[in-house]
Amino acid sequence: MEDLSLHILDIAENSIAAGARNLTILICEDSAADLLSLEITDDGKGMSADIVRQAAHPFYTTRTTRKVGLGLALLEEAAAAANGAMTILSEPGKGTSITATFQLGHIDRKPLGNMAETITALIATHRGMNILYRHMRNGTTVLLDTKEIRRRTGSAPLDSVEALRVIREYLDREEHILVR
Repeated sequence: MEDLSLHILDIAENSIAAGARNLTILICEDSAADLLSLEITDDGKGMSADIVRQAAHPFYTTRTTRKVGLGLALLEEAAAAANGAMTILSEPGKGTSITATFQLGHIDRKPLGNMAETITALIATHRGMNILYRHMRNGTTVLLDTKEIRRRTGSAPLDSVEALRVIREYLDREEHILVR
């Protein structure tokens, strides 16, 4: 995976496959600390301590459709290549939290990628999923909370073409604000 946003999408899809109904994606870019951190937290079925210990191994997966699970292994490798690390916290029945840190200015750090596209794709393909997305960069925060959007709009489906267009435009506009 060339962009970190694709790692985030992969982990989010794993969360959904694990029965998560609520997903939180936090991104923090701190130039002063030279740190980029990603945190993806869900309320899915969680993992036992034994599974957590093996989860980042490239030849381990709990899926029956294939014999390898490269997502976490590749994220851990990407973090290590940029003087960072990855941690997995999980508890059966309570969910999972995956955090990856990177030296923000490291030459080998992968680009973040298109988060507007990633979040919009998750909303479009997982009707009813509650997604909280928060992206902080040097004191500026972009926030998108599908639960709050639903509360304010009533029964309007977030996966409609019009709703997705508005969400994507908001996230694209906010990405430009963050770039300043």
